[in-house]
Amino acid sequence: MSDSSPFGTYAPAGLVAAITRRTTRIGTENWYGRRLGLFLRRIAISLLHGKPLDVTRYGARMRLHPYNNNCEKKVLFTPQFFDPRERALLKERLPQDCVFLDIGANIGAYALCVAAFSGPQARIVAVEPQRDVFERLTYNIAQNGFRTIKAVSCAVADKAGELTLFIDPRNRGESSLRIVGTNEGAQVSVPAITLLDLLHNEGLTRVDAIKLDVEGAEDLILEPFLREAPEGLLPRFLVVENGTGQWQIDLPALLVKHGYRALPPSRMNLMFERG
Repeated sequence: MSDSSPFGTYAPAGLVAAITRRTTRIGTENWYGRRLGLFLRRIAISLLHGKPLDVTRYGARMRLHPYNNNCEKKVLFTPQFFDPRERALLKERLPQDCVFLDIGANIGAYALCVAAFSGPQARIVAVEPQRDVFERLTYNIAQNGFRTIKAVSCAVADKAGELTLFIDPRNRGESSLRIVGTNEGAQVSVPAITLLDLLHNEGLTRVDAIKLDVEGAEDLILEPFLREAPEGLLPRFLVVENGTGQWQIDLPALLVKHGYRALPPSRMNLMFERG
């Protein structure tokens, strides 16, 4: 079970605090700074002895465990390197009363970031199937007063039911409904739902944006959704992890066919806008 002690119990102190201050100031175009950041991060992690850190990132409180989850490592030590263009585009394009889905939410970096800049009428749904990661997500949500985020513990797939999730023990953010990496981790059964049923269950009649990061299974989710969803439910903006080498269809071409235009990609994600 995740540690539910009060936020601030694991505030950075001493050398670890000095390292986090230094790494968060590294310029995003500074290659040598990046290498230094990775070196300092390793030192800080060794000093933590398995404990998390309580910090504020993107305007939200988070408890981060920088061990077997690359997302938490990056958000903790170098938050400026975590999808900066994607976050900027969302802030620029989303209305204050936005409807935003964070599918493959991990510990909630995207959901909390959007909650921090959107208004009290926003609706944010954060979906995460891994039970222990979901506990970290809900803890982080509870430390903030946004009241606009709902966490849902399930996978999103092309069909409803119980599906096998392949756990990557080295990087929990790479766990997937498809066999990826070395497949050395556990296999767990998780409840799954289709994207269209998720929207119906949440009573959503529009979607402004979706972030979809499910380690190569993005096509499984979007193909049936694009085929079956009414026009009014198609999101205006999509951030999709680039799984070109794992997808079984040409997902970008399918999105273009449904009225999306591709925006310049980032290092990790493809972005599409409709309308």
